[in-house]
Amino acid sequence: MRTIKIIDVTLRESGSLKNTALSFKEKLEIARTLDRLNVDVIELPPISGTKAEVLTNKTIAATVNVILCAEVDAASGDVEMTWNSISAAKQPRLAVYAPVSTVQMEYASHKKAPAMLEAVKAQVAKCKSLCEHVEFIAADATRAESDFLYTIVAAAIEAGANKITLCDTAGVMLPNEFGSFVSSVKENVPALSDVKLFVQISDHMDMGIACAAAAIENGASGIKCTALPTEFPSVEKASRFIQTKGADLDIASNLRTTELNRSVGQLKKMLQPKEEESSFASIGMGDIANVTLDVNDDISEVSKVVRQLGYDLSEEDNAKVYEAFCRVAVKKQFVGTRELDAIVASSALQVPSTYRIDNYVINSGNIITATANIVLDKKGEKLRGVGVGDGPIDAAFLAIEQIIGHHYELDDFQIQTVTEGRDAMGSALVKLRAHGHVYSGNGISTDIIGASIRAYISALNKIVYEEEL
Repeated sequence: MRTIKIIDVTLRESGSLKNTALSFKEKLEIARTLDRLNVDVIELPPISGTKAEVLTNKTIAATVNVILCAEVDAASGDVEMTWNSISAAKQPRLAVYAPVSTVQMEYASHKKAPAMLEAVKAQVAKCKSLCEHVEFIAADATRAESDFLYTIVAAAIEAGANKITLCDTAGVMLPNEFGSFVSSVKENVPALSDVKLFVQISDHMDMGIACAAAAIENGASGIKCTALPTEFPSVEKASRFIQTKGADLDIASNLRTTELNRSVGQLKKMLQPKEEESSFASIGMGDIANVTLDVNDDISEVSKVVRQLGYDLSEEDNAKVYEAFCRVAVKKQFVGTRELDAIVASSALQVPSTYRIDNYVINSGNIITATANIVLDKKGEKLRGVGVGDGPIDAAFLAIEQIIGHHYELDDFQIQTVTEGRDAMGSALVKLRAHGHVYSGNGISTDIIGASIRAYISALNKIVYEEEL
């Protein structure tokens, strides 16, 4: 029985999710959910070079156990930066992406066929020098000139690719046409018999799974799909097809199907508020996720948004937040909700430190489970906690919970850089929910894990202070 690989491209296609810009926290939760479902591969988008993208990749790499694949553009992708962002993963993979139809090569990459061929060979070889597992993704393959498609696929394999993906980007082929297309490529590229062949099909005509089924009958061993609605077939449809026809086609998958519907439903629910119509009347200025304030907004408008973010501040703290907001607003055209979160964390409810960080040791890697050993000082008493988690930050937060003997709901967690360069400072924002209120803490350090621990302790001290009143 053949095991059909389920390759999830939700995170790779996150930019196309309708009305949804995923936060760091949401991306991490999607990755964790897909890992629990045991999809075979989680694909990440190409990185443009920002520290936030690299940090997101590194955090996901430390979290998941399944294969983690990062995409590199054949014409302009930074292979080394991409590799460094996922190298800590337990099973890393690099994928070289290139359009192979004449129109897309010239329109998207500004290259003629010979130049694209050389670019693919060079990028695949560079990826192979860093990573054992390399994939070549032939975008728009169904509209490519046949001879060139055969040539570039063969060249990619010769350069080191051991996985090949053929894409029907337009999604206009019927199942029998796509099955014949896959069969023709296999016949004309003998080297494909030694590598894994995957397919990526647009669901433009709602025939994505039918075309994938035809491809599997003709030797394909993997389907690319998404957990959340995009232009590609869903993981649920792929699972249903394999369950229904598995015995007839002698195929199976590694998916944990009993958890599939519930887990995907939770992801959709998590993103539901961003997809619904926002209530203009509720805050007076549009969707809270995307609201912007400027120097012309008075304290009442700023306080409204602060309440919508979940904070219940005193008049004194609202005044402190507004004063800090004005200092920022005069320097920027607008202040968004993320900046306002940071302002609240650093300006409101500043309290004495019940808990202080004494020391911490974090162990994490691609062959060990992340652990955290943290010592906190509570009014002169040294308290130690040890946590084991999905990643270094998760382990650190669990160690703190062990020390305090209580679990607070993590309402939000954000990371961003505040300076440039190799020794850049990282800023972490932690929002904890307790007794129906939200408490935020901010931490800054050149060590992003240290910044996250400081942010958690800052929020915790605010909760403890109010509980002791």
